[in-house]
Amino acid sequence: MLDYIIKQNSSYIDAMPKDVRKKYGQFFTSKETAIYMAGLYSIEKSSRTLSVLDTGAGSGILSAALLERLQKIGIKAVNLTCYEVDENILELLKSNLEYIRENINITLKFQIINKNYITTQSFDFNHNGECSTILSKYDLVIGNPPYLKLSKEAPEALSMPSICYGAPNMYFLFAAMALFNLKKDGEMVYIIPRSWTSGAYFKKFREYFLSEGKIEHIHLFISRNKVFEAEKVLQETIIIKVRKTYVEPKVIEITSSNANNDFNNIQSLLVPYNVAVSNTNFYVYLVTTKEESELLATLDTWKETLMDLGMKMKTGLTVDFRNRDLLRDKAESDTIPLFYSQHIKNGEIIFPIGKSGEYLINSKSGLVQANKNYLFVKRFSSKEEKRRLQCGIYLAENFSNYSTISTQNKINFIDGTENELAKVTVYGLYVLFNSKIYDMYYRILNGSTQVNATEINTIPVPPISTINKMGIELMASEILSEENCDRILEEYLNVEKRGSKRIS
Repeated sequence: MLDYIIKQNSSYIDAMPKDVRKKYGQFFTSKETAIYMAGLYSIEKSSRTLSVLDTGAGSGILSAALLERLQKIGIKAVNLTCYEVDENILELLKSNLEYIRENINITLKFQIINKNYITTQSFDFNHNGECSTILSKYDLVIGNPPYLKLSKEAPEALSMPSICYGAPNMYFLFAAMALFNLKKDGEMVYIIPRSWTSGAYFKKFREYFLSEGKIEHIHLFISRNKVFEAEKVLQETIIIKVRKTYVEPKVIEITSSNANNDFNNIQSLLVPYNVAVSNTNFYVYLVTTKEESELLATLDTWKETLMDLGMKMKTGLTVDFRNRDLLRDKAESDTIPLFYSQHIKNGEIIFPIGKSGEYLINSKSGLVQANKNYLFVKRFSSKEEKRRLQCGIYLAENFSNYSTISTQNKINFIDGTENELAKVTVYGLYVLFNSKIYDMYYRILNGSTQVNATEINTIPVPPISTINKMGIELMASEILSEENCDRILEEYLNVEKRGSKRIS
C-alpha cells in the first residue's frame, strides 16, 4: 500500500510546481521516514477501534505507513481523520485512502476535513474544550506539519495567542494542536524542525507542550539535506514521540541516523529525562553521546546564571550598513572605535586592523556604550568551524584614550548589569566560554551557527568567587588557549570523576 502511494505521490510532485506547494509549506515525507515514524508508537494488539488523526495528510503517506503497522500488530478497526487544506491534493488523498481501505485487513473508516486545522479548532484549544460538544480526541496522532512562516496578524497566529510570541511558524502551532487533540495517554509522532527546542521565541509553546505532554523519543538526522531529499530542502529536522501525560518518564531515548536516510546503523542513547528537558526554561537538549549527557548533568549542578550574578550577554549596538554615513576608516577627532568580530583574535582584541569602517562618529547615543571591561563573543560562525563560541577579552585600560566605544551587531558582549566587570571576572568568563566544555554545551543547546544572547544568559555558571579564581589562574598563566581553559575549568568542575561536585 505504501509503495503504491509513494508512486502516486511522485507523479503529483512532478506535476505540481514547487512554488504552489510552497504556498502551503508542503514537503512530503519519504517512505523510509514514514515507516520509521509509524514504528515509534507503543501499540498492543487490541479488539477495540483505534482513532487516528493525520493533521496535515497531504497524499496520505504517513497514514498509510501507520495503517500498515497497525495491520501487522493485529488491530482490527480504525477510524481515521485526515486534515488537509490544499484542494489541489484532495482528490489524490481520497483516492489513496480508498485504495488502502480496499487492500487492508482492517475495518477502516475515514473522513477528510478540508478545513484549516488550526483556526477551526482554536476555540476549543483556547477554552480547553470546555465549551465544545463535538470535540474529538484521538488515540494516535501523526504528522508532518507545514513549515510556513506566518505574520503576527495571520489568522492562525491570532487564534492561538497563548503559545505565540512574535511572528510564528505554522509547524509549532500544528504540534500544540496535535497534542491537544490526543486522549489522555495518547501518543503523537511528529517530524519537525529542531528550532523550538531552545530560545525565548518558542518559550510559550514549550511551556504548553512540555507541560501537557512528555517526550519519550527523539530522533536526530545527521545530515540536513537528506530528510526531504526529493524536495531539496535544507532543514535541521527531528522526529519526536510525545505522550499526553503529566507523568515524567525516567529516560528519553535519543537516536540518530546517518545521512543516507535509510535508518540503518541507528545510534541509540538513553538520557535521564531531567537532563534532556529543563524544568526551569523548558529547553530540550539534543544529546547524542554519553559524554554529552554526563556533561549536561555535571554543569547543571551549578544553579546560577549570568543574570543571577549581575551580568548579562547583549548584542552589539551598531548595524554598520544602516549607519554608513557615520563610518570612517581612520580615527578622527569625533570618532570612537567600532569593534567587529574580526577584531577578536586568539582571545585578544586587536585594534585597529586596517578594516574599513572600524571607526564610528560619536553622534548617536543608541550606538554608544561605556568603555569598560567586557567579554566579546562572536555571534556567527560557520558549520565547519571548530568552535561555536569564539570570544575575546576586552579591557578598558587598553583603550584608555576613549571614554566610549561601539560594537557591531555581529558580536555579543557580556556586561555587568549594575557594576563594571572586574578584570579577573572577564578572564574567568573567558575560561568558561573558551573551554571545550561550554562550547559543547552550547552546541547541544542550539544547532544553529548563531550565538543567541538569550540562551547564553540561561546557561549554568559557577559562583562569582569561582569565576574570579579561574580568572586569576588564567592571568597568571598568560596562556589563552582552549587547552589551558579546559585545564583550569576541570579543576573546579571535576569532569574526570563525573561526580557533579562543585568546588569553590
